[in-house]
Amino acid sequence: QNYLDNFWPDLKAARELFDSILQARHEREIESQENNGKEYPEHLPKEVLEAGIKSGRYMQGTLNVNKHRAQLEAFVRLQGFGSKETG
Repeated sequence: QNYLDNFWPDLKAARELFDSILQARHEREIESQENNGKEYPEHLPKEVLEAGIKSGRYMQGTLNVNKHRAQLEAFVRLQGFGSKETG
């Protein structure tokens, strides 16, 4: 803010961008406090998930994300499926 005030006082677009970034940061801090420091809120309580896994309603697995195409390519490897072991 000091930089903009001192060197670019007439640059309205930069001021608007700075204010937007500041507001987004403030909103993220509020959300973090509301979620007890967690970046993402939990969707279902842990007990519900555990019961759902035991009943077969939900499946548990490992999320694998392509590090080179993270926004486009990911899959979940289910526990007990797709392993090389034959049972």
